[in-house]
Amino acid sequence: MRSRIFILCLLASLLVWQPYTQAQVLTLQEYQRVILANHPVASQARLLTEQARQELRIARGVFDPELVSKLYRKEFNGKEYYNTWDNTLYVPLWFGPVLKAGFEKNGGQYLNPEKGTPADGLSYAGISVPLGQGLFIDERRSTLRQAQLMQDIAEAERVKLINKLLLEATKDYWDWLLQYRTMQLYQEALELADFRLRAVNIRAQEGDLAAIDTVEARMAVQDRQVLLEQAKLNYNNTRLRVAVHLWAENEVPLELQENTIPTLAGSELATMHRDSLDQLLQFARRNHPDLLKLDLKGSQLAIEQRFAADKLKPKLNVDYNVLQSDFYLDSEALDQQYMGNNYKLGVSLSLPLFLRQERGKLQLTKAKQQVNALELTQTSREIEASVVAAYNEWLALEQQIRLQEQAVANALILRNGEVTRFENGESSLFLINSREVKLLESQVKLYELRTKYAKSKTYLYWSAGSMEE
Repeated sequence: MRSRIFILCLLASLLVWQPYTQAQVLTLQEYQRVILANHPVASQARLLTEQARQELRIARGVFDPELVSKLYRKEFNGKEYYNTWDNTLYVPLWFGPVLKAGFEKNGGQYLNPEKGTPADGLSYAGISVPLGQGLFIDERRSTLRQAQLMQDIAEAERVKLINKLLLEATKDYWDWLLQYRTMQLYQEALELADFRLRAVNIRAQEGDLAAIDTVEARMAVQDRQVLLEQAKLNYNNTRLRVAVHLWAENEVPLELQENTIPTLAGSELATMHRDSLDQLLQFARRNHPDLLKLDLKGSQLAIEQRFAADKLKPKLNVDYNVLQSDFYLDSEALDQQYMGNNYKLGVSLSLPLFLRQERGKLQLTKAKQQVNALELTQTSREIEASVVAAYNEWLALEQQIRLQEQAVANALILRNGEVTRFENGESSLFLINSREVKLLESQVKLYELRTKYAKSKTYLYWSAGSMEE
Protein backbone atom coordinates (compact mmCIF):
# COMPACT_ATOMS: atom_id res chain seq x y z
CA MET A 1 0.00 0.00 0.00
CA ARG A 2 2.72 2.47 1.01
CA SER A 3 4.81 1.65 -2.06
CA ARG A 4 1.88 2.07 -4.44
CA ILE A 5 0.91 5.47 -2.98
CA PHE A 6 4.41 6.94 -3.27
CA ILE A 7 4.88 5.59 -6.80
CA LEU A 8 1.74 7.52 -7.72
CA CYS A 9 3.18 10.59 -5.99
CA LEU A 10 6.37 10.29 -8.01
CA LEU A 11 4.46 9.96 -11.28
CA ALA A 12 2.39 13.02 -10.36
CA SER A 13 5.60 15.02 -9.89
CA LEU A 14 6.55 14.35 -13.52
CA LEU A 15 3.31 15.73 -14.96
CA VAL A 16 3.56 18.99 -16.88
CA TRP A 17 0.94 21.49 -15.81
CA GLN A 18 -1.10 23.05 -18.61
CA PRO A 19 -2.75 26.20 -17.20
CA TYR A 20 -4.70 26.99 -20.35
CA THR A 21 -6.54 24.73 -22.74
CA GLN A 22 -5.86 25.39 -26.43
CA ALA A 23 -3.14 27.88 -25.53
CA GLN A 24 -2.04 30.35 -28.20
CA VAL A 25 1.73 30.66 -28.37
CA LEU A 26 3.25 34.10 -29.01
CA THR A 27 6.79 33.66 -30.28
CA LEU A 28 9.46 36.29 -29.80
CA GLN A 29 9.71 36.87 -33.55
CA GLU A 30 5.94 37.45 -33.90
CA TYR A 31 6.04 39.70 -30.86
CA GLN A 32 8.82 41.83 -32.35
CA ARG A 33 7.08 42.01 -35.74
CA VAL A 34 3.92 43.43 -34.13
CA ILE A 35 6.03 45.98 -32.25
CA LEU A 36 7.89 47.15 -35.35
CA ALA A 37 4.67 47.40 -37.34
CA ASN A 38 2.53 49.57 -35.07
CA HIS A 39 4.33 50.67 -31.90
CA PRO A 40 4.21 54.50 -31.50
CA VAL A 41 7.97 54.66 -30.93
CA ALA A 42 8.56 52.66 -34.13
CA SER A 43 6.25 55.07 -35.96
CA GLN A 44 8.18 58.02 -34.52
CA ALA A 45 11.42 56.43 -35.70
CA ARG A 46 10.05 56.11 -39.23
CA LEU A 47 9.03 59.77 -39.15
CA LEU A 48 12.65 60.76 -38.49
CA THR A 49 13.51 59.62 -42.00
CA GLU A 50 10.61 61.58 -43.43
CA GLN A 51 11.63 64.69 -41.49
CA ALA A 52 15.18 64.45 -42.83
CA ARG A 53 13.83 64.04 -46.34
CA GLN A 54 11.79 67.22 -46.00
CA GLU A 55 14.77 69.05 -44.51
CA LEU A 56 16.73 68.12 -47.62
CA ARG A 57 13.87 69.35 -49.75
CA ILE A 58 13.95 72.68 -47.91
CA ALA A 59 17.71 72.93 -48.42
CA ARG A 60 17.34 72.28 -52.14
CA GLY A 61 14.83 75.11 -52.25
CA VAL A 62 17.66 77.69 -52.12
CA PHE A 63 18.51 76.65 -55.68
CA ASP A 64 14.97 77.22 -56.95
CA PRO A 65 14.62 79.87 -59.66
CA GLU A 66 13.12 83.09 -58.34
CA LEU A 67 10.97 85.59 -60.21
CA VAL A 68 10.97 89.17 -58.87
CA SER A 69 8.74 91.95 -60.16
CA LYS A 70 8.82 95.56 -58.95
CA LEU A 71 6.43 98.34 -59.97
CA TYR A 72 6.80 101.92 -58.68
CA ARG A 73 4.84 105.00 -59.64
CA LYS A 74 4.96 108.53 -58.25
CA GLU A 75 2.58 111.47 -58.92
CA PHE A 76 2.43 114.77 -57.07
CA ASN A 77 0.35 117.90 -57.80
CA GLY A 78 -0.89 116.33 -61.03
CA LYS A 79 2.59 115.65 -62.30
CA GLU A 80 3.91 112.20 -63.10
CA TYR A 81 7.36 112.03 -61.53
CA TYR A 82 8.25 108.51 -62.65
CA ASN A 83 6.84 105.10 -63.49
CA THR A 84 9.18 102.10 -63.20
CA TRP A 85 8.54 98.42 -63.87
CA ASP A 86 11.33 95.85 -63.41
CA ASN A 87 10.99 92.05 -63.78
CA THR A 88 13.88 89.67 -63.12
CA LEU A 89 14.29 85.89 -63.17
CA TYR A 90 17.17 84.53 -61.06
CA VAL A 91 18.46 80.98 -61.65
CA PRO A 92 21.13 79.94 -59.08
CA LEU A 93 23.66 77.41 -60.33
CA TRP A 94 25.16 74.67 -58.16
CA PHE A 95 28.75 75.88 -58.59
CA GLY A 96 28.11 79.50 -57.49
CA PRO A 97 27.10 81.81 -60.39
CA VAL A 98 23.57 83.09 -60.79
CA LEU A 99 21.93 83.45 -64.20
CA LYS A 100 19.66 86.44 -64.69
CA ALA A 101 17.09 87.47 -67.28
CA GLY A 102 14.68 90.36 -67.08
CA PHE A 103 12.65 93.14 -68.62
CA GLU A 104 12.27 96.72 -67.45
CA LYS A 105 10.24 99.63 -68.72
CA ASN A 106 10.66 103.03 -67.09
CA GLY A 107 9.44 106.55 -67.85
CA GLY A 108 8.42 109.86 -66.32
CA GLN A 109 9.33 113.54 -66.27
CA TYR A 110 11.64 113.24 -63.27
CA LEU A 111 13.00 109.74 -63.91
CA ASN A 112 16.67 109.26 -63.08
CA PRO A 113 18.41 109.27 -66.50
CA GLU A 114 20.42 106.12 -65.71
CA LYS A 115 17.13 104.24 -65.40
CA GLY A 116 15.79 105.35 -68.74
CA THR A 117 14.68 102.71 -71.21
CA PRO A 118 13.39 102.70 -74.79
CA ALA A 119 9.67 103.21 -75.27
CA ASP A 120 9.17 99.46 -75.82
CA GLY A 121 11.20 98.59 -72.75
CA LEU A 122 14.59 97.01 -72.24
CA SER A 123 15.26 93.28 -71.83
CA TYR A 124 18.48 91.84 -70.53
CA ALA A 125 20.19 88.52 -69.76
CA GLY A 126 23.35 88.01 -67.84
CA ILE A 127 25.30 86.28 -65.13
CA SER A 128 26.66 87.12 -61.71
CA VAL A 129 29.89 85.30 -60.82
CA PRO A 130 31.58 85.25 -57.38
CA LEU A 131 35.35 85.25 -57.96
CA GLY A 132 36.36 85.45 -54.29
CA GLN A 133 34.12 84.42 -51.43
CA GLY A 134 31.50 81.93 -52.59
CA LEU A 135 33.38 80.55 -55.59
CA PHE A 136 34.04 77.05 -54.23
CA ILE A 137 31.48 76.95 -51.41
CA ASP A 138 28.75 79.23 -50.17
CA GLU A 139 25.89 79.14 -47.68
CA ARG A 140 23.54 77.44 -50.14
CA ARG A 141 25.93 74.59 -50.95
CA SER A 142 26.96 74.24 -47.29
CA THR A 143 23.33 73.97 -46.17
CA LEU A 144 22.47 71.46 -48.86
CA ARG A 145 25.44 69.19 -48.15
CA GLN A 146 24.70 69.20 -44.44
CA ALA A 147 21.05 68.38 -45.15
CA GLN A 148 22.18 65.43 -47.25
CA LEU A 149 24.24 64.17 -44.30
CA MET A 150 21.25 64.71 -42.03
CA GLN A 151 19.44 61.93 -43.87
CA ASP A 152 22.11 59.45 -42.78
CA ILE A 153 22.07 60.89 -39.25
CA ALA A 154 18.29 60.45 -39.12
CA GLU A 155 18.67 56.85 -40.28
CA ALA A 156 21.22 56.20 -37.51
CA GLU A 157 18.88 57.79 -34.96
CA ARG A 158 16.02 55.63 -36.28
CA VAL A 159 18.08 52.47 -35.81
CA LYS A 160 19.04 53.61 -32.30
CA LEU A 161 15.39 54.15 -31.30
CA ILE A 162 14.33 50.81 -32.77
CA ASN A 163 17.17 48.99 -31.03
CA LYS A 164 16.30 50.52 -27.69
CA LEU A 165 12.61 49.69 -28.14
CA LEU A 166 13.34 46.07 -29.05
CA LEU A 167 15.81 45.74 -26.17
CA GLU A 168 13.24 46.78 -23.56
CA ALA A 169 10.44 44.78 -25.17
CA THR A 170 12.57 41.63 -25.49
CA LYS A 171 13.71 41.85 -21.87
CA ASP A 172 10.04 42.06 -20.83
CA TYR A 173 9.29 39.01 -22.97
CA TRP A 174 11.99 36.94 -21.24
CA ASP A 175 10.66 38.05 -17.83
CA TRP A 176 7.20 36.93 -18.93
CA LEU A 177 8.60 33.54 -19.92
CA LEU A 178 10.44 33.24 -16.58
CA GLN A 179 7.28 33.88 -14.59
CA TYR A 180 5.31 31.48 -16.80
CA ARG A 181 7.84 28.72 -16.13
CA THR A 182 7.90 29.52 -12.43
CA MET A 183 4.12 29.43 -12.22
CA GLN A 184 4.11 26.04 -13.98
CA LEU A 185 6.70 24.73 -11.54
CA TYR A 186 4.80 25.85 -8.42
CA GLN A 187 1.52 24.54 -9.79
CA GLU A 188 3.11 21.12 -10.31
CA ALA A 189 4.60 21.27 -6.80
CA LEU A 190 1.20 22.19 -5.32
CA GLU A 191 -0.54 19.36 -7.12
CA LEU A 192 2.08 16.94 -5.86
CA ALA A 193 1.79 18.23 -2.27
CA ASP A 194 -2.01 18.06 -2.46
CA PHE A 195 -1.85 14.51 -3.78
CA ARG A 196 0.57 13.56 -1.00
CA LEU A 197 -1.73 15.17 1.62
CA ARG A 198 -4.63 13.01 0.51
CA ALA A 199 -2.42 9.92 0.60
CA VAL A 200 -1.11 10.79 4.09
CA ASN A 201 -4.67 11.34 5.36
CA ILE A 202 -5.65 7.90 4.11
CA ARG A 203 -2.64 6.26 5.72
CA ALA A 204 -3.18 8.15 8.98
CA GLN A 205 -6.80 6.97 9.09
CA GLU A 206 -5.57 3.42 8.54
CA GLY A 207 -3.06 3.83 11.39
CA ASP A 208 -0.08 3.43 9.06
CA LEU A 209 1.19 6.99 9.83
CA ALA A 210 1.04 9.28 12.84
CA ALA A 211 -1.56 12.06 12.79
CA ILE A 212 1.22 14.66 13.07
CA ASP A 213 2.32 13.74 9.54
CA THR A 214 -0.95 15.15 8.21
CA VAL A 215 0.00 18.53 9.69
CA GLU A 216 3.38 18.34 7.96
CA ALA A 217 1.71 17.51 4.64
CA ARG A 218 -0.89 20.28 5.08
CA MET A 219 1.83 22.88 5.81
CA ALA A 220 3.62 21.87 2.61
CA VAL A 221 0.40 22.44 0.65
CA GLN A 222 -0.12 25.85 2.26
CA ASP A 223 3.48 26.95 1.63
CA ARG A 224 3.19 26.04 -2.03
CA GLN A 225 -0.16 27.78 -2.32
CA VAL A 226 1.54 30.98 -1.15
CA LEU A 227 4.36 30.48 -3.65
CA LEU A 228 1.89 29.84 -6.46
CA GLU A 229 -0.16 32.96 -5.67
CA GLN A 230 2.97 35.08 -5.72
CA ALA A 231 4.02 33.46 -9.00
CA LYS A 232 0.60 34.21 -10.50
CA LEU A 233 0.91 37.85 -9.41
CA ASN A 234 4.36 38.11 -10.98
CA TYR A 235 3.13 36.41 -14.15
CA ASN A 236 0.15 38.76 -14.55
CA ASN A 237 2.33 41.82 -13.99
CA THR A 238 4.86 40.69 -16.59
CA ARG A 239 1.98 39.99 -19.00
CA LEU A 240 0.90 43.60 -18.53
CA ARG A 241 4.41 44.87 -19.30
CA VAL A 242 4.50 42.76 -22.44
CA ALA A 243 1.04 43.95 -23.50
CA VAL A 244 2.16 47.60 -23.18
CA HIS A 245 4.39 47.05 -26.23
CA LEU A 246 1.60 45.67 -28.43
CA TRP A 247 -0.36 48.03 -30.68
CA ALA A 248 -2.71 47.69 -33.61
CA GLU A 249 -3.08 50.17 -36.46
CA ASN A 250 -4.11 53.75 -35.72
CA GLU A 251 -2.52 53.67 -32.25
CA VAL A 252 -5.07 51.17 -30.88
CA PRO A 253 -3.58 49.28 -27.88
CA LEU A 254 -3.77 45.50 -27.93
CA GLU A 255 -4.46 43.22 -24.99
CA LEU A 256 -3.02 39.74 -24.53
CA GLN A 257 -5.65 37.04 -24.34
CA GLU A 258 -5.75 34.94 -21.19
CA ASN A 259 -4.73 31.83 -23.14
CA THR A 260 -1.73 33.49 -24.81
CA ILE A 261 1.57 32.14 -23.52
CA PRO A 262 5.25 32.66 -24.40
CA THR A 263 7.31 29.99 -26.10
CA LEU A 264 10.40 28.21 -24.86
CA ALA A 265 11.92 28.09 -28.36
CA GLY A 266 15.00 30.28 -28.78
CA SER A 267 15.96 30.25 -25.09
CA GLU A 268 18.30 27.28 -25.36
CA LEU A 269 22.06 27.61 -25.03
CA ALA A 270 23.87 28.81 -28.16
CA THR A 271 27.63 28.86 -27.89
CA MET A 272 29.46 31.78 -29.50
CA HIS A 273 33.03 31.42 -30.71
CA ARG A 274 35.76 34.05 -30.50
CA ASP A 275 35.46 34.69 -34.24
CA SER A 276 31.83 35.68 -33.72
CA LEU A 277 32.89 38.21 -31.09
CA ASP A 278 35.44 39.69 -33.49
CA GLN A 279 32.74 39.97 -36.15
CA LEU A 280 30.44 41.74 -33.70
CA LEU A 281 33.21 44.19 -32.78
CA GLN A 282 33.88 44.93 -36.44
CA PHE A 283 30.16 45.38 -37.04
CA ALA A 284 29.93 47.77 -34.10
CA ARG A 285 32.84 49.87 -35.39
CA ARG A 286 31.19 50.21 -38.79
CA ASN A 287 27.49 50.33 -38.00
CA HIS A 288 26.80 51.30 -34.41
CA PRO A 289 24.31 54.21 -34.60
CA ASP A 290 26.15 56.29 -31.99
CA LEU A 291 29.42 56.02 -33.91
CA LEU A 292 27.69 56.71 -37.22
CA LYS A 293 26.09 59.84 -35.82
CA LEU A 294 29.39 61.16 -34.49
CA ASP A 295 31.17 60.35 -37.75
CA LEU A 296 28.49 62.11 -39.78
CA LYS A 297 28.56 65.06 -37.39
CA GLY A 298 32.29 65.27 -38.08
CA SER A 299 31.54 65.43 -41.80
CA GLN A 300 29.08 68.24 -41.17
CA LEU A 301 31.66 70.15 -39.15
CA ALA A 302 34.18 69.68 -41.98
CA ILE A 303 31.72 71.40 -44.31
CA GLU A 304 31.22 74.15 -41.75
CA GLN A 305 34.97 74.61 -41.46
CA ARG A 306 35.37 74.87 -45.21
CA PHE A 307 32.59 77.44 -45.37
CA ALA A 308 34.05 79.41 -42.46
CA ALA A 309 37.48 79.42 -44.11
CA ASP A 310 35.90 80.66 -47.34
CA LYS A 311 34.43 83.61 -45.43
CA LEU A 312 38.00 84.90 -44.89
CA LYS A 313 38.21 85.69 -48.61
CA PRO A 314 37.09 89.09 -49.93
CA LYS A 315 33.73 89.34 -51.65
CA LEU A 316 34.49 89.89 -55.32
CA ASN A 317 31.45 89.65 -57.61
CA VAL A 318 31.27 90.36 -61.34
CA ASP A 319 27.93 91.05 -63.05
CA TYR A 320 27.45 91.18 -66.79
CA ASN A 321 24.17 91.75 -68.64
CA VAL A 322 23.58 92.00 -72.39
CA LEU A 323 20.82 94.49 -73.27
CA GLN A 324 18.11 94.42 -75.94
CA SER A 325 15.72 97.28 -76.71
CA ASP A 326 12.52 95.22 -76.62
CA PHE A 327 11.01 92.37 -74.68
CA TYR A 328 12.77 89.55 -76.52
CA LEU A 329 16.46 88.72 -76.88
CA ASP A 330 17.17 87.52 -80.43
CA SER A 331 20.21 85.99 -82.06
CA GLU A 332 21.57 89.44 -82.86
CA ALA A 333 21.95 90.08 -79.13
CA LEU A 334 24.44 87.23 -78.93
CA ASP A 335 26.70 88.71 -81.59
CA GLN A 336 30.11 89.61 -80.16
CA GLN A 337 30.08 93.14 -81.57
CA TYR A 338 26.57 93.71 -80.32
CA MET A 339 27.44 92.45 -76.85
CA GLY A 340 30.42 94.79 -76.79
CA ASN A 341 28.20 97.81 -77.45
CA ASN A 342 25.04 96.93 -75.45
CA TYR A 343 25.83 95.72 -71.98
CA LYS A 344 25.81 96.56 -68.32
CA LEU A 345 28.86 95.53 -66.30
CA GLY A 346 29.46 95.71 -62.59
CA VAL A 347 32.23 94.71 -60.20
CA SER A 348 31.87 94.82 -56.42
CA LEU A 349 34.52 94.24 -53.75
CA SER A 350 34.19 94.17 -49.98
CA LEU A 351 36.37 92.93 -47.14
CA PRO A 352 36.06 93.42 -43.36
CA LEU A 353 39.29 94.94 -42.03
CA PHE A 354 39.71 92.81 -38.91
CA LEU A 355 37.78 89.66 -39.87
CA ARG A 356 37.09 89.01 -36.19
CA GLN A 357 33.71 87.42 -36.80
CA GLU A 358 35.04 85.21 -39.60
CA ARG A 359 38.17 84.14 -37.73
CA GLY A 360 36.15 83.47 -34.57
CA LYS A 361 33.70 81.31 -36.50
CA LEU A 362 36.56 79.32 -38.05
CA GLN A 363 38.29 78.69 -34.72
CA LEU A 364 34.98 77.78 -33.07
CA THR A 365 34.32 75.21 -35.78
CA LYS A 366 37.79 73.73 -35.35
CA ALA A 367 37.20 73.46 -31.60
CA LYS A 368 33.90 71.66 -32.24
CA GLN A 369 35.69 69.26 -34.55
CA GLN A 370 38.22 68.42 -31.85
CA VAL A 371 35.45 67.86 -29.30
CA ASN A 372 33.60 65.60 -31.74
CA ALA A 373 36.76 63.62 -32.54
CA LEU A 374 37.46 63.08 -28.83
CA GLU A 375 33.87 62.03 -28.21
CA LEU A 376 34.06 59.61 -31.13
CA THR A 377 37.23 58.05 -29.72
CA GLN A 378 35.75 57.69 -26.22
CA THR A 379 32.39 56.37 -27.46
CA SER A 380 34.12 53.84 -29.69
CA ARG A 381 36.10 52.50 -26.76
CA GLU A 382 33.03 52.38 -24.51
CA ILE A 383 31.06 50.46 -27.13
CA GLU A 384 33.82 47.93 -27.65
CA ALA A 385 34.12 47.48 -23.89
CA SER A 386 30.35 46.98 -23.51
CA VAL A 387 30.36 44.37 -26.29
CA VAL A 388 33.22 42.42 -24.68
CA ALA A 389 31.61 42.71 -21.23
CA ALA A 390 28.30 41.40 -22.56
CA TYR A 391 30.16 38.56 -24.28
CA ASN A 392 31.97 37.67 -21.05
CA GLU A 393 28.69 37.68 -19.14
CA TRP A 394 27.14 35.41 -21.76
CA LEU A 395 29.99 32.90 -21.44
CA ALA A 396 29.83 33.02 -17.63
CA LEU A 397 26.07 32.45 -17.63
CA GLU A 398 26.49 29.55 -20.04
CA GLN A 399 28.83 27.85 -17.58
CA GLN A 400 26.58 28.70 -14.62
CA ILE A 401 23.59 27.15 -16.39
CA ARG A 402 25.45 23.91 -17.02
CA LEU A 403 26.46 23.74 -13.35
CA GLN A 404 22.93 24.57 -12.22
CA GLU A 405 21.50 21.85 -14.46
CA GLN A 406 23.77 19.42 -12.64
CA ALA A 407 22.57 20.84 -9.31
CA VAL A 408 18.95 20.28 -10.34
CA ALA A 409 19.73 16.71 -11.40
CA ASN A 410 21.43 16.07 -8.06
CA ALA A 411 18.55 17.62 -6.11
CA LEU A 412 16.14 15.38 -8.01
CA ILE A 413 18.24 12.32 -7.14
CA LEU A 414 18.23 13.31 -3.46
CA ARG A 415 14.47 13.86 -3.46
CA ASN A 416 13.81 10.51 -5.13
CA GLY A 417 16.26 8.81 -2.76
CA GLU A 418 14.49 10.33 0.23
CA VAL A 419 11.20 8.97 -1.12
CA THR A 420 12.75 5.50 -1.37
CA ARG A 421 14.13 5.74 2.17
CA PHE A 422 10.69 6.80 3.42
CA GLU A 423 9.13 3.80 1.74
CA ASN A 424 11.65 1.62 3.62
CA GLY A 425 10.83 3.32 6.89
CA GLU A 426 14.18 5.10 7.13
CA SER A 427 13.04 8.71 6.57
CA SER A 428 10.23 11.12 7.34
CA LEU A 429 7.75 13.30 5.48
CA PHE A 430 9.61 16.37 6.77
CA LEU A 431 12.82 15.31 5.04
CA ILE A 432 10.96 14.62 1.79
CA ASN A 433 9.43 18.10 1.87
CA SER A 434 12.84 19.60 2.63
CA ARG A 435 14.35 17.81 -0.34
CA GLU A 436 11.51 19.01 -2.57
CA VAL A 437 11.95 22.60 -1.39
CA LYS A 438 15.65 22.41 -2.34
CA LEU A 439 14.66 20.94 -5.70
CA LEU A 440 12.17 23.75 -6.29
CA GLU A 441 14.76 26.37 -5.37
CA SER A 442 17.28 24.80 -7.74
CA GLN A 443 14.77 24.69 -10.59
CA VAL A 444 13.72 28.32 -10.05
CA LYS A 445 17.36 29.40 -10.00
CA LEU A 446 17.93 27.49 -13.25
CA TYR A 447 15.01 29.32 -14.87
CA GLU A 448 16.38 32.63 -13.64
CA LEU A 449 19.83 31.86 -15.08
CA ARG A 450 18.29 30.92 -18.42
CA THR A 451 16.39 34.20 -18.43
CA LYS A 452 19.57 36.13 -17.65
CA TYR A 453 21.29 34.19 -20.42
CA ALA A 454 18.62 35.16 -22.96
CA LYS A 455 18.77 38.78 -21.79
CA SER A 456 22.55 38.85 -22.00
CA LYS A 457 22.39 37.54 -25.56
CA THR A 458 19.93 40.29 -26.44
CA TYR A 459 22.09 42.90 -24.72
CA LEU A 460 25.18 41.66 -26.55
CA TYR A 461 23.65 42.33 -29.96
CA TRP A 462 22.21 45.62 -28.75
CA SER A 463 25.67 46.69 -27.55
CA ALA A 464 27.00 45.99 -31.04
CA GLY A 465 24.31 48.24 -32.52
CA SER A 466 21.96 45.65 -33.97
CA MET A 467 19.06 43.65 -32.58
CA GLU A 468 19.28 41.17 -35.45
CA GLU A 469 20.74 37.94 -34.19
